[in-house]
Amino acid sequence: MKQPQHKTFTGNEAAAHIAFRLNEVFPIYPITPATCMSVLVEKWNAQGMPNIFRNETQVSTLQSEAGVAGALHGALQTGSLATTFTASQGLLLMIPNMYKMAGQLLPHVIHVATRSIATHALSVFGDHSDIMAVRNTGYAFLGAASVQEVMDFALISQAASLRSRIPFVHFFDGFRTSHEYNSVRVIPDEIIKSMIPSEALRAHRERALNPNHPVIRGTAQGADVFFQSREAINPYYDACAEIVQQTMDQFASLTGRSYKLFEYSGHPEAEHVIVAMGSAISTAEQTINQLNEQGEKCGLLKVRLFRPFNAESLIKALPATTQKIAVLDRCKEPGAQGEPLFNDIFMAVHKNTKHFESPPQVFGGRYGLSSKEFTPAMVQAVLENLKQPEPKKEFTIGIEDDLTFLSLDHRFDESYLLKAEQALFMDVNESVSCDSFKNLVQLLSEDEYVQAYSEIGYGKSRSVRPSHLRHGNHPIEAPYLISEANFICCTLQQLILRPDLVQNLALGGQLLVHSTKSKEEVIDELPKSIFPELKKKQSKLYLVNLTHLKDVYKVGEYQVSGFHACYLAMNSRLLESFGLFH
Repeated sequence: MKQPQHKTFTGNEAAAHIAFRLNEVFPIYPITPATCMSVLVEKWNAQGMPNIFRNETQVSTLQSEAGVAGALHGALQTGSLATTFTASQGLLLMIPNMYKMAGQLLPHVIHVATRSIATHALSVFGDHSDIMAVRNTGYAFLGAASVQEVMDFALISQAASLRSRIPFVHFFDGFRTSHEYNSVRVIPDEIIKSMIPSEALRAHRERALNPNHPVIRGTAQGADVFFQSREAINPYYDACAEIVQQTMDQFASLTGRSYKLFEYSGHPEAEHVIVAMGSAISTAEQTINQLNEQGEKCGLLKVRLFRPFNAESLIKALPATTQKIAVLDRCKEPGAQGEPLFNDIFMAVHKNTKHFESPPQVFGGRYGLSSKEFTPAMVQAVLENLKQPEPKKEFTIGIEDDLTFLSLDHRFDESYLLKAEQALFMDVNESVSCDSFKNLVQLLSEDEYVQAYSEIGYGKSRSVRPSHLRHGNHPIEAPYLISEANFICCTLQQLILRPDLVQNLALGGQLLVHSTKSKEEVIDELPKSIFPELKKKQSKLYLVNLTHLKDVYKVGEYQVSGFHACYLAMNSRLLESFGLFH
């Protein structure tokens, strides 16, 4: 049965989709992993596409992110609707203007695909170092955990910014959510337009610098008035959280998708609770639901609005039975008594102990720096730590720390799988292969929910790029790599170099190997260790010479070849609705 209408987007595409429809001026300077957002608005602008207000758009590439921030500031002062996209050091170069734009209450949104800040080394991969480095600028911070939330929060943040006059950073995990393909329900243009408050938009236009209506702005002040003027901004921040929740409620009434500033999920009488934001939410929620079905009493607190931090909403969301809390931060703040999210949660809980049956203990942990994997096993490890009589008060998860011994053991059973088909393609990093995989994703999404992700590496053309594919009859939220695949395909050389790939096969899985050699030659060259593993997993090994494979599956605009065509052919049930299987 065909599912309700949805379309496959990456996180970057989802953010750009909304941003382009709502804005007029786009100063940009592309930076990994946010580049795709800038490229898309440039493309749509070049095609002459208007926004939902039927206005022409203006896209300008500046000399650096510092120039972008200056141009953004100037555009907002003229009453324009303006936005930009950035990450990492690019965001840091905007700090001086961010303080000014927040101080002058200029409503707008900066969309950030979060990325590590270069410290001992450069990394293009994702964590929350960049957004934490600018959390004091006065911006509100709204964090999305999935591709669907990226689309939804891009709209909610802009509507809330116009209402509150507080500028927003709308962030999502770089190289995880930003590059993950997933099935989302697209927000219709009429809903996008109805979410934008016309009176607030008109007020923003009227505040534009205009020689016919002169005002003084951006002055220098001394000790006699600066402090008082700075405190005068308090009412705007006091009102912001409620405005965001009202905007979320309006969005829910229009789309059916409901969000809270702090959203609790799990056992109603949970004793152990994990607090997280970003893509870790999906992994933690999936695992906690599974554990509760097995008799555990645990829960998850999802942080949506990080700034302004609303302690009242946080406390209301937590069960009164909560005894121990583990706060997960995707960043490291050397020399501090704890990471930023931990400190906020700790202070909120210990100022409001009357809400609980007994004052909870709060513990802080670091995870996922530079896109380090965060899996269900690690969620289990965090909860196991909370169960101990004396849990580690400060911990790391996902690494083995043999220096300061802060890490938790996460060798847990991950045999429970999502109810989805899972395939792993050891693709070659070249445009033809990338296009074919993308087309496979789009083709499957015509009839099923799909999640797809290609591992990003520093290797250039012709390097190996593992691509992970999940699809099924239900929405899929699993922002971690596949560890047990129903189908794996690779070349003979790849399997010789990595015989451990067979360990990633699920019970009864299929292994397809490409080689130009004969069956006998291939068997002679294969590592002997893989055959007992294949037998144990009751798996089948298929050999194929892709150079002789002339068949290319094409449905409409989607052309699929190579490994991806083999996958369709070997899973014939997927082709029935397209009339391709004979």
